[in-house]
Amino acid sequence: MADEPVVRARRFLGLVAARLVALEGAGARRSPGESRVLAEIGPTGCQLRALRRRLGLDAGYLSRLLRSLEGAGLVTVGPDTTDRRAKRVRPTRAGRAEQRALAQRAARAMTALLEPLDEGQRAQLLGAVTEVARLVVQPAVVLDAVRPSAPPARWCLERYTEELADRLPGGFDRARARPLEPRDLVPPAGVLVLASLWGDPVGCGGLRLHRDRTAEIKRMWVAPAVRGLGVGRRLLDELEARAAAAGVRVVRLDTHSALAEAVQLYRRSGYQPVPPFNDEVHADLWFEKALAVRGPDGMVGSVSQVAGSARLRSPSETPPARRGGSRAGGQSSG
Repeated sequence: MADEPVVRARRFLGLVAARLVALEGAGARRSPGESRVLAEIGPTGCQLRALRRRLGLDAGYLSRLLRSLEGAGLVTVGPDTTDRRAKRVRPTRAGRAEQRALAQRAARAMTALLEPLDEGQRAQLLGAVTEVARLVVQPAVVLDAVRPSAPPARWCLERYTEELADRLPGGFDRARARPLEPRDLVPPAGVLVLASLWGDPVGCGGLRLHRDRTAEIKRMWVAPAVRGLGVGRRLLDELEARAAAAGVRVVRLDTHSALAEAVQLYRRSGYQPVPPFNDEVHADLWFEKALAVRGPDGMVGSVSQVAGSARLRSPSETPPARRGGSRAGGQSSG
């Protein structure tokens, strides 16, 4: 029956939704729709158009939910200070308090869901949940070449720096790091690729080309919320494909052993440990990978066959955004 997969998927979603509403509903002061919107706004707020994309709600229905939350003194809607053309939804102090209460109810609901299961069943359920999330997220991720000065790119690069400062044993000192200028990640010198999910930036990765037909992976970062769902692997594959099309023979990167998920991603992607090839003070691991070079027609060939015609596309020449991919996530220290 042609619609059998749809029927099964709807039955599954209905079962999960009904169970969660029943578990989280106890003590709830808002409707499920209002609670969902308030939780999605986050403690610092978000742009209205991004909220609409993430929730997939009709504009009129979302407007009614926001008016109700505004009337309850939980949110405000006003101009975005970073983009005057956009509106931003912000939680009030009372709204943030209710967000915390929602998070606590959700945690209790998850505990109640897992409690009746034994250890093996819990592992099976959590594995299935991760796989469902991966299958939902992967087709929705969009990869685009952007300029480092673009607001979503700046946001990702700032989060990248903050995470290194937090996770590296000695912190991250920008003044001591090897220099990397924005122009180094703009064609023809290199490229910065942004990963977006439902309109929101969730990761980035840079490629810096060298004259000796090598390239370095730089500024790899994936938002914690989507790690393990294939975003990091997609970024890495995209950067490798762009490097190969530009005639690069070997891709290199430096990272730190404290970034365990990044190290795992690189090893699983075929990167081999090598002696240090630079003096990056924030790195204690160096990797490289030999590439099978592909020309603009997609055919595998030698570097000499494709180098004359291949080059990095500028952001304005980027082909239609790529979708789909495989799992993993990580960061480099470079």
